[in-house]
Formats: sequence, C-alpha cells, structure tokens
Amino acid sequence: MSRRPWTSGELSRVRKLYPHRPTRVIAEMLERSVSSVCNAACILGLRKTQAFLQSEESGILIKGHTRGISTQFKKGQTPKNKGLRRPGWSAGRMKETQFKKGDRTGIAARNWKPIGTVLADTDGYLRIKVCEAVHGKEPTGFGNQKCWPFLSRHTWEQRNGPIPPGHVIAFRNGNRADCAIENLECISRGELANRNKMWGRLPQELAEAIQLNGALKNKIRRLIDGKK
Repeated sequence: MSRRPWTSGELSRVRKLYPHRPTRVIAEMLERSVSSVCNAACILGLRKTQAFLQSEESGILIKGHTRGISTQFKKGQTPKNKGLRRPGWSAGRMKETQFKKGDRTGIAARNWKPIGTVLADTDGYLRIKVCEAVHGKEPTGFGNQKCWPFLSRHTWEQRNGPIPPGHVIAFRNGNRADCAIENLECISRGELANRNKMWGRLPQELAEAIQLNGALKNKIRRLIDGKK
C-alpha cells in the first residue's frame, strides 16, 4: 500500500491545530492515522501547549491537576463494601468452584508433591520432601531447605546424626546423583576447597610441575617489567 504524501494545505492545518487539539481529532479530520499526524508534527517541530495538556480535553493527568478530585476517596472515608467480604465470602456459585483447604486434586495437584518425593534441582542435586510448608508463612519448593533438604544430607543425618558446623557431605565417586550412604562422606569445607582445586584432581608430580611453571612465568614477567 503506497503512502499518501502530505499536501501543503494539510501541513498548514497540522501547524494550526496540533498544539491545541487532540491528535486523534486531527487525524479524523485529515483522514489519517494518529501515528502519521504525530510524525508530521515531529518533523514540523510542533508541541502541545501547556494549557492544552492541563485541560480535560487532553485526557492526560498532570501532577497538581484538579480534575477528578470530586470523585476521589477522601482521607478517612470508609469504603461502602468495608466488612462485607469475609473469609470464605463468595458471590453466586463462586464458593462451589473455589479450592478447598488441603485440596490435592485436579489443577491444585500439578505443583504439589507428597512427602518422600525425590526430585533433582537445577544444579543436578537430588532433593527430598520431608514435610509440608506452612501456607502463606514459608517459601515452597526447593526454596524451603527445611521441607526440601538435599537427599545426600538427609541420608547422612538419618544414619549418622547432625552434620557438624563447617562440614559438608561429599560424593566419593563425584556423582551427585548417587546418594547411597556408601558413596557419602562428611568433610570440612577446607578439605572440599582443596578437592575442588584444579591440581587437586591431578597426580601430585603433575600438580607440582604446573605450580612451578606458573611461578616461573610470574618471575620472568616481573623481570621483563623491571621489577624484582
């Protein structure tokens, strides 16, 4: 569809009307779209006047305006429906279709899981549901560590009791999905940090060679830069 070029007469009317009239009204008068009129006004450097923007005709709310004050709620005014909506309140057949407390059927069952459910989180660690969260007071899902602890921690504590402060449960074979008690061990966070180091997974001789190579490169770099 080809664009209809603006005539000098149309542009003259835009210059005359745009600052003081609603853009929608101008578009209807010229049989053009609102965006087309806005583009023409922008090219001509036109702006709405402050008097128009503060008028009811503009339909724009300006800070400090007085329009609509008569219908606004006054400070201390009591709503007419105050006290009418009580817990369990419903209009018409709404009460028949509302979810009941403890409902575990239909749509309500999509996200709910029974106690004992084991699921993997986004990091691949298995979680187990051990209790129900208090509705409205506790986070649900994996965000509730009390209700969805790590299966590895839960398995260890069921066999050996609470995990000491500063300690974590590690996987002997490195498989975080293998939560058998034989694959779990309780180690300090310091030991875990050492294991997670790159050279902690390499033979001792190779790890020492890598560290010496790095130290040598640093020494050469400092000598080149004129530092000791």
